[in-house]
Amino acid sequence: MSDPVRTIEYLGRFRLLRRIATGGMATVYEAEQVGDRGFTKRVALKVIHDKYAKEPAWLQLFIDEARLSANLVHGNIVQIFQFEEVNGEFYMAMEYIRGVTLRALIDHHRALREPLAPPLAAYVVSRVCRALDYAHNFVDETGARLHIVHRDVSPGNVLLTWDGQVKLGDFGIAKARTMRDPAEENRLTIGKKHYMSPEQIVGNKVDWRTDIFSTGVVLFEVLALEQLFQEMETEASMDEVTIAPSPDVKARLPALDNTITGLITLAIAKDPMLRPNAAMLGLALDEWCAKQQAPGSPERLQTHLAKHFPATYRPPSESPRRAAPAPGPAPGPAPGPAPADADPSLWGALGRIFGR
Repeated sequence: MSDPVRTIEYLGRFRLLRRIATGGMATVYEAEQVGDRGFTKRVALKVIHDKYAKEPAWLQLFIDEARLSANLVHGNIVQIFQFEEVNGEFYMAMEYIRGVTLRALIDHHRALREPLAPPLAAYVVSRVCRALDYAHNFVDETGARLHIVHRDVSPGNVLLTWDGQVKLGDFGIAKARTMRDPAEENRLTIGKKHYMSPEQIVGNKVDWRTDIFSTGVVLFEVLALEQLFQEMETEASMDEVTIAPSPDVKARLPALDNTITGLITLAIAKDPMLRPNAAMLGLALDEWCAKQQAPGSPERLQTHLAKHFPATYRPPSESPRRAAPAPGPAPGPAPGPAPADADPSLWGALGRIFGR
């Protein structure tokens, strides 16, 4: 249900149009930034709930999200424009995404009992990898890496625009080298339990490898239309990830190409040192896509969303471009500087998957 129209005053104004979603910590609105001489800009406004705004630790997480995300300017990351406090109400203005979440797409295909084409799934996840590669290797003004870790890569935080772009959002529990981390200080488990790595779910210190694990879990779910880890009780879900043998991906996806099942298996390795970095995983997915008869692309994703979400699909312009036959995918992400502790033998493992 839409909220009554509200206006938040600051140096300019935001007019709230409708509530998009309410989470545990904040509510996100579709809003219109209003300026002089008829200027308007559609944005999303994320407003922290009052009870969390009054808790210093939670408020600091919200502030850190805004500070961290504001400088992550990348085509596959939701952009943060502004952070403000008005009369004790804290909010951030961010890029408004016209489209659906990957969660909505998975649920839609599950209801249809119709799997998503593997090249399209690989395209989506390869773009998540590009976002992660950028974040993992992001440096501050002195050139020092911040070691940013998202910690919440999941279908609900991957947004698909009507024109076929993929955006990773919600760095709300991300951490960087320069930030205090209440999860590490208090051995808290934060994140979504069905997507957390073994080291994350038990509250240990994590690095970029935990995001790779989560990305592998997401890729499996997009292809299988079911969660890789399914235990609902917290203790049982911890055992499923940390103690039980690693899932046999090929057995659960027998019809899928060995290359893709091999990449998922590498990404969800219990030993973090066996996981590829984001650039390696994204490049491998792009190379596999390039060999397919119908590779994934923004045009194909746009056409797919228009077909499956006709009631809500909105073309990117008044004269939507026709989805031309998709060319080969754009070159994969140039691998960022590999973390110093990355295992170089991973290139050999990927080579074996591709038969090189």
